[in-house]
Amino acid sequence: MTGLDSWYAFMKAHDGKALWDLLHPDAVFESPVVHSPQRGRDITFKYLASAEKVLGGPGFSYVGEWRSANGAVLEFKNVIDGIEINGVDIITFDAEGRITHFKVMVRPLKAINMLHRLMAEQLAAQS
Repeated sequence: MTGLDSWYAFMKAHDGKALWDLLHPDAVFESPVVHSPQRGRDITFKYLASAEKVLGGPGFSYVGEWRSANGAVLEFKNVIDGIEINGVDIITFDAEGRITHFKVMVRPLKAINMLHRLMAEQLAAQS
């Protein structure tokens, strides 16, 4: 199973342990609303687990996929509170299939603003 296969399996099963195991200890997460990269498995896990709860509901779907030798760009969409969200996950994997870098980009602005609020609430709930 490739790293990308493992990511899709996590998104389907919503299994926190599978996500933890998929992350490299030095993983880096880049958010569309936080200026500096978040470094390390602990914080990357918190962001991705929160994002899965906020975005990964019944309307979530990946609508495009572009692969490279060590990563992928996955375009996603969802509608939350009547706001259409469109974005991409840019994921880099190491040779063992673990995520080393995860960057999220989102549009339009009203979706970013809503996600900023919802993610802050979700992250606060995990603290």
